[in-house]
Amino acid sequence: MCLIAFALDAAPGVALRILANRDEDLHRPTAPLHRWTLDNGTPVIAGRDLRDGGTWLGITPAGRVALLTNVRQADRETAPRSRGELATRWLAGGHDVAGFADALSPADYGGFNLVIGDLAGGGWAWLSNRDPEAPHAPQRPLLHRRALGPGLYGLSNASLNTPWPKTQRLLAALDAAVRTPPRADHASAEPLLDTTPVPDEALPSTGVPLDWERALATPFVRAPDRAPHHAYGTRSSLSLTVSRGADGWAAHASEWTHVHDGQAPTLDPARHRSERVVLG
Repeated sequence: MCLIAFALDAAPGVALRILANRDEDLHRPTAPLHRWTLDNGTPVIAGRDLRDGGTWLGITPAGRVALLTNVRQADRETAPRSRGELATRWLAGGHDVAGFADALSPADYGGFNLVIGDLAGGGWAWLSNRDPEAPHAPQRPLLHRRALGPGLYGLSNASLNTPWPKTQRLLAALDAAVRTPPRADHASAEPLLDTTPVPDEALPSTGVPLDWERALATPFVRAPDRAPHHAYGTRSSLSLTVSRGADGWAAHASEWTHVHDGQAPTLDPARHRSERVVLG
């Protein structure tokens, strides 16, 4: 997952609101949003990386939430463990935020941003093994941690709330969404399809070539011809809301998967999946 805007308790009756795009190699095997079970028997609602078994965003009926992005590096990183297991480890339970952080070995993973929350027990935090002041620089991995309170947050492939243009665009869209009456899922998710180019002078500098910075700078990423075996782009878009209804707190997630066929991106009803679960 490479772009997330999320709101914590930012509107009455709405505990969580997420808009997110997952960017990945187009040929990496992936299962879309669905219900599945972790190794310890915990049920989750999430997409799944079919190569390494983890996820990039998920929620459990007990109210645990995990959001994951990588930290962009000029060269591809190798690490002993897959970042996707960070999300599933939190979703599986067994620790509060402090205990989970204490049990992590930050050097075992490539650069990551991980947001974890517990809607039932309370407590949200951002964790990263890259220095928030210089996330793209070579460094010895150390765990950085910040507690999160009510408000709006943006996360891409730098650090929490790094003001990249794509992150600022999506945050503005989420801010407007939480200030207005609820709209249909497809309407609230439309900002995730934004491919408006970013001027070169506004691009971040992360150590990758300029043409790659340009391709990655928009909320919806299209780079199918980057390399013969490294076609890359936005694989899916997701809208998730946790709100109070007649039957208590419930999570509703909608996901659209994308085909990179040269056409403008759309929220194709034929590639739409939704899940709803009452929390508790």
